[in-house]
Amino acid sequence: MIKTLSASLAAFSFALTMSLAAVAQDANYSNKNALPEIGVVASDAISLDKEMIVGDAVMRQMRGQSPVISDPVLDEYLQDLGNRLVLHADNAKFPFEFFWVNNDAINAFAFFGGHIGVHTGLMRRANNESELASVLAHEVSHVTQRHIARRMQAQQRSSPLALASLIGGILIAMANPEAGIAAMQAGSAANAQMQIDYTRSNEQEADRIGIAMLARAGFDPAGAASFFSTMAEEYRMVSRPPARLLTHPLTETRIADARSRAADYPRMFLPVNKQFELAKARIKARYSFEDDYAVEYFKASVDQSVQRSKEASMYGLALAYMRVDEIEKAKAIMDKLLASDKSNLFYLDAMTDIYISMGQPLNAVKMLSPHIAHNPRNQVLALNHANALISAQKYDDAISLLKDFLLVKKDYQIAHQLMSEAYQKAQRFSQMHQSKAEVYALYGAYNRAVDELQYAYNFAGDDHLQKQRIRARIKQFRDQEERLERL
Repeated sequence: MIKTLSASLAAFSFALTMSLAAVAQDANYSNKNALPEIGVVASDAISLDKEMIVGDAVMRQMRGQSPVISDPVLDEYLQDLGNRLVLHADNAKFPFEFFWVNNDAINAFAFFGGHIGVHTGLMRRANNESELASVLAHEVSHVTQRHIARRMQAQQRSSPLALASLIGGILIAMANPEAGIAAMQAGSAANAQMQIDYTRSNEQEADRIGIAMLARAGFDPAGAASFFSTMAEEYRMVSRPPARLLTHPLTETRIADARSRAADYPRMFLPVNKQFELAKARIKARYSFEDDYAVEYFKASVDQSVQRSKEASMYGLALAYMRVDEIEKAKAIMDKLLASDKSNLFYLDAMTDIYISMGQPLNAVKMLSPHIAHNPRNQVLALNHANALISAQKYDDAISLLKDFLLVKKDYQIAHQLMSEAYQKAQRFSQMHQSKAEVYALYGAYNRAVDELQYAYNFAGDDHLQKQRIRARIKQFRDQEERLERL
């Protein structure tokens, strides 16, 4: 059974929304009929600065309480795809963070501060990269149009409790859409109808803006209608629709609308995207399928695949072999794939794991060194290189590499975990506890983070500069907690 949002996040969401409700109630609405400009829409309900703070807090809770995947290769692919769309988005006020949730439901969601989550189940059903990009473009549009904040603004006449229920439902729906819908519909009949109408309006706007963004970014604008049709066909005879259809109702009118909008742009006939196929194979092999089934599935897929997707099937089979400890078989496949595409990050990542499993981490270091020399801060290369260095007992080299990486990506969980491991094996215990504190902070567990820093302080001995840094970080964590309480 796939995990969903826990009760602790639900409680956090409710507490958070009570604060947001107060913000909305205090706003001054002098002209109820005026339409705000796009750039400042819903600023009365929640400011952009506060939206960033709330988004960061919810993201920390999601890391700790929902099955968020921390996979450098998949993260690199998804972030790159999302960034290509955001470059062509209007009104993007902050950096976007795209992330994966290990859940087989067909769903994606957006929330405060430019955070967009994609369920692995959606990727499994997408037939091509334009279909996946159409979903991301739709969610980016929800963010740039500030639909959550605008819904808060639309509830200005409601009581704080009704507004809290609405926003609480939205936040719960991020990881458990069915529960979120129930929460949003818990109010009066009139209030529920207004929410449904407002959601329909938001969906139409996100569809329109998303398809335009899709076309400008060089994807096939028909990707949205194509994905809608795939979903409609798959679930036509199902009595209970999947999560995404609960939060994004799909009608024949909406499909026809998407086709009509796509017709306004030139049709793009794109070749099969290799990175998309590899990412899809990785999700199936590592996250969606059971071990033995993954091997059988990809064996059959290799035999049946046309040449254009054979590499992805071979890659999936290699990952499946690794899961059942058939390392030699996996290596034989990856040797062939790497020979044909020496710089492919998917292949370099898999081969690094193979070398480490075989007790040959220095071979991985040697393989990665020329690539990391040209691209030292790429997350796939840097983190694989650090992992190989730790396995080769070159702890100081790994620590130096990870410090450089964290200068540009300070919130990447795996980097802090590898840093903690390197410090532990190097018996540098004060720094180890400091790294553990950063991991807990990424989960929003500030009390645990402070505990780790207290341990670090005790191990610091006579290093007064380090003790001063630890005290400063403790203060920062406590300040962050207080800032959330003041929302």
